[in-house]
Amino acid sequence: MTKTIPTLKMSMMALSAGVLTLAATQGQAAVPESCQNVRFAEVGWTDITATTALTTEVLEALGYDTRIDTVSVPIAYSGMKNGDFDVFLGNWMPSMASISDPYVEQGTVDRLAANLEGAKYTLAVPQYVYDAGITSVADLVEHAEKFDSEIYGIEAGNDGNMLIQDMIDDEAFGLGEWELIDSSEAGMLAELRSRSSRDEWMVFLGWEPHPMNTNFDIAYLEGADDYFGPNLGGATVYTNTRADFAQECANVGTLLNNLTFTLEMENQLMSTIMDDGERPSDAARAYLQANPEVLEGWLEGVTTVEGEPGITAVKHELEI
Repeated sequence: MTKTIPTLKMSMMALSAGVLTLAATQGQAAVPESCQNVRFAEVGWTDITATTALTTEVLEALGYDTRIDTVSVPIAYSGMKNGDFDVFLGNWMPSMASISDPYVEQGTVDRLAANLEGAKYTLAVPQYVYDAGITSVADLVEHAEKFDSEIYGIEAGNDGNMLIQDMIDDEAFGLGEWELIDSSEAGMLAELRSRSSRDEWMVFLGWEPHPMNTNFDIAYLEGADDYFGPNLGGATVYTNTRADFAQECANVGTLLNNLTFTLEMENQLMSTIMDDGERPSDAARAYLQANPEVLEGWLEGVTTVEGEPGITAVKHELEI
């Protein structure tokens, strides 16, 4: 008996130490398992492809698993509402207000920080058309034959297409008999390339950032403020998430609120993807390796899934 009691005490002490060690180890795991897989909605626009690639490269270097699904804008929002997607980096405002605002107002989607300032989004023409006197949307109708009474948009359901269709339905600027051509970003640009090579006229949905601004000589049309907003559809792009995601998964939430991109950054990445044929993930990794200073702001207050300093881990994983 005199030997059993000390042995029991030692066993209890060892068990207690083990529990404390386990608790300490679990305390270091700053990210719950439910938050370690981050699902992105991506809508097939090269700018959002680029920013999503940048973000997923950083998250994977922090130890997260990521998934990217390419869907239409309406599906992106219904997916966030239903919990199928966690993050969407392409909330262009104000043009996307009619699609995104109802979800935000209902509390099923959260609008986080702006990730890009100074964008633009409105109708555009080749420069030779602009030089011929087509400087405003109001100038289009007088030259309907040269445009085949057609306005080229991108994918069906896109907010820009909806705004163009609103103009047609409202018979604004005399465009009531015109037709919206639903296409895709790639299809629209292929048409622009074909027509530009022959100096044929075309009016299309244009935006910046995008390599179209350097690959083609184009000009933006005045006068569509009531539809696309002032300053040639001057836009701010916001990060959106499913409701409460940034609170539930606070480490990712900190990264998402820290994310800011620039027109120069996106134009460069988009050109690498579109013109050079690089995979988005490869283009993003190469950009981060060449511009590691962007990581300092993005990773402020961000850890790995194990709770280690994020900046150190990301630079190590990206071989910076």
